[in-house]
Amino acid sequence: MDSSQKLDLYTDLERRGILYQMTDPTLKSHINANKPITLYCGFDPTSDSLHVGSLLPILTLKRFQLAGHTPIFLLGGATGMIGDPSGKSSERNLQTPEQVAHNLNGIQKVASQFLDFSAALPNAAKIMNNADFYQGMDVLTFLREVGKHFTVNHMVAKDSVRSRMEDRDHGISYTEFSYMLLQGYDYYHLYQKYGCTLQIGASDQWGNITAGTDLIRKKTATTSADSASAPAAFGLTHPLITRSDGLKFGKSEKGAVWLSADKTSPYQFYQFFISSPDDRVIQWLKFLTFVSLEEIDAIEQELKTAPEKKTAQIKLAQELTRMVHGPEALARAEAATHALFGAEIKNLDLKTLQEVFADAPTLRKPKSTLEASGLALIDVLVESGLFQSKGAARKEIPAGGVYINNERVTDVAFTLNPSHLIAGAAIVIRKGKKNYQFLHFE
Repeated sequence: MDSSQKLDLYTDLERRGILYQMTDPTLKSHINANKPITLYCGFDPTSDSLHVGSLLPILTLKRFQLAGHTPIFLLGGATGMIGDPSGKSSERNLQTPEQVAHNLNGIQKVASQFLDFSAALPNAAKIMNNADFYQGMDVLTFLREVGKHFTVNHMVAKDSVRSRMEDRDHGISYTEFSYMLLQGYDYYHLYQKYGCTLQIGASDQWGNITAGTDLIRKKTATTSADSASAPAAFGLTHPLITRSDGLKFGKSEKGAVWLSADKTSPYQFYQFFISSPDDRVIQWLKFLTFVSLEEIDAIEQELKTAPEKKTAQIKLAQELTRMVHGPEALARAEAATHALFGAEIKNLDLKTLQEVFADAPTLRKPKSTLEASGLALIDVLVESGLFQSKGAARKEIPAGGVYINNERVTDVAFTLNPSHLIAGAAIVIRKGKKNYQFLHFE
């Protein structure tokens, strides 16, 4: 156990900057009491995976589980059919039940990568679908049991609703307007049935979270003669993580960075974090890793004195790639990254090789041309455009400026043959330090 885990959970969360808002200051004693608590966070199935923007709430659930508490990973089978207006400037496209079911399956697989659902564990994580909470409940019952406890005045005061109402071009539909009622009821249901007393989420969920704590307070007041004796229900938010350009964490110019390897490869995932900006990387280390705060402090000092070493970025990329994709995937991602700096690349698989050299020009040729009598390197250098003429290539090759699969070639008469293929399909030619040509033999 590292030194950060010796801290009480609340203090660790506080020192890492994960605490942003809480509904009641007594949450500290509630979390640090000897009695374990049950908490939850909801994830709507807008895709069949979660992206790295979901890492902070997932890992916060994990921190609670490691401290002995019971986390509930709530799948939004019902709320996902509605769409959360929080942080959105326009209405979401409604998904079909089939899309929601497909997405739920994918997200459930992601959850198992982080939380321990082992039945033998006293505080085993639970995974639930909030669509089950509404089975057999008709709309009149929902309006009577839930809707009556919310005033429209209070609902329109929520940031997520008010910002949309001020947009005359889009506005907000009644469907999305009702979202907070559903999330509020989710919390009440978990409170009643599982003794869940804490909901966590990003700061843009504050309105939805307080809707739940308000509903619990009102419902318990009407069902208990002594409402003061009922256990309190709390809400906790963490900051929204943004990049230096203000974009939400997890988004890039090419789209979301996913937690599923079939949507974002381990290499691409590693590259995203190795490129973390200096003004964000320390915060991300605190939020998204279990590296001790003392070690992070030391890394921060090195970032200030020797930023070119990228120690912080390397640590972040290593920790998260190992956590999300495993040690073997991390080793492959690191090997692929080193390939750009002249390291050994013969053991890379074709998919990773294509990802590494995605920005390099690609020359496709039939494999038969290589198998017959081989291909003269000097001809390929001209055909690929790395050299304008054979004369220029003849001068550069003996000088040591040409590489095949990151190995220097100085023989002007060098011939490419099947033994040079990587993964049975590719050869990488390099001119100088950075000019690559990817040969794909099909």
